[in-house]
Amino acid sequence: MHRVHLITIRQSSLAAMATRRSSRLSAASNLVPKNEAPAAVVAPPKNSRKRKTPTATTTSTDDEPTLPPPSTPKRKTARTTAPHPPSTPAGINEMAGASRPLETLHPPHAALDRLADPFGTNAAVISPLTSRLFAAKATVDASPVKGFAGRLGEGTGLGPGGGRLTTGNILQQALDHLVKVEPKLKIVVEKHHCKVFSREGLAEVVDPFVNLTSGIIGQQVSGAAAKSIKARFVALFNATEPDASLHVFPTPLAVSTTSLETLRTAGLSQRKAEYIQGLAEKFASGELTAEMLVEGAYEEVFEKLIAVRGLGKWSVEMFACFGLKRLDVFSTGDLGVQRGMASLAGRDISKLKAKGGGKWKYMSEKDMLEMAEKFAPYRSVFMWYMWRVEDVDTAVLE
Repeated sequence: MHRVHLITIRQSSLAAMATRRSSRLSAASNLVPKNEAPAAVVAPPKNSRKRKTPTATTTSTDDEPTLPPPSTPKRKTARTTAPHPPSTPAGINEMAGASRPLETLHPPHAALDRLADPFGTNAAVISPLTSRLFAAKATVDASPVKGFAGRLGEGTGLGPGGGRLTTGNILQQALDHLVKVEPKLKIVVEKHHCKVFSREGLAEVVDPFVNLTSGIIGQQVSGAAAKSIKARFVALFNATEPDASLHVFPTPLAVSTTSLETLRTAGLSQRKAEYIQGLAEKFASGELTAEMLVEGAYEEVFEKLIAVRGLGKWSVEMFACFGLKRLDVFSTGDLGVQRGMASLAGRDISKLKAKGGGKWKYMSEKDMLEMAEKFAPYRSVFMWYMWRVEDVDTAVLE
């Protein structure tokens, strides 16, 4: 009798526990939306490696989100066909905007003309390691323009009136040559002032590490994203200075010794962090120097820069042109230049597109080179005006 009583109590206890458990499950189910299954019973997705869609806003399918940095490199997605090619990418914007007026560093030399060379580096380049300033020491005898006297016309010689080419008069010499070769350019030249190669533009100081790093940061992202990432990148190395206006760009040595994980906290992708650190190592080791960029021939400068991961042919050409202010650089791979040249040649650019795809191709490389050759040794200036022919935005280059 006693044993039966114990069994009855145990059964009652189990029934009560079952009732309480049922009540808890019922209460939990009321917290789940009617059309949504409880989290505990949702089956895991078949492809557990599926990437989440970034929440940051970008301007194209190739842009990287500003926040947060991706955990793995983004895969390329198909680009939708645009009604016209994009304007100047943020990479050039940031690269060109990194230069500083010469008078901010060396006031005594700000108003002085330096000898200029169409085939050389005309910018004053500051060493990112020592802050020493380098500028080309052109001479009359060494000036390549002497060989172009026949093409430029009698009396031009080395400059206006047969005088020397300087940073103060070389732009006018270039413009005279462009209009002489192609009179149709006169209206474009009169409408747009090419500040990049003006006396003011040639008086800017270029820190090659700052310019090239800025260019890498700006690759394939919007202008706003590039500025945000760059500011956060610089802030990483100015942690003790709360005032952002007093932040200074890090040295190559500081960047080369900083972990990739830390660099990525600024919003850089893994690949861009690797590119920037690799660039920093080349400057820190002396493989890249301001002296070489100023005194080296274009072939040497191009070879050294193209060897840096993250710097392609187009990026190197743009840096040589708008960073180092070399006046005879020409890029066949720029869509804005292709489009302007096709328009100048009288082609209907609305009907020119590569066959079998959505890629734009306004003019063949062979035709571009042949057309541009007659504008040497001022093809950089010619290229700048080709952007202007179709009003491709180059204001940021100034």
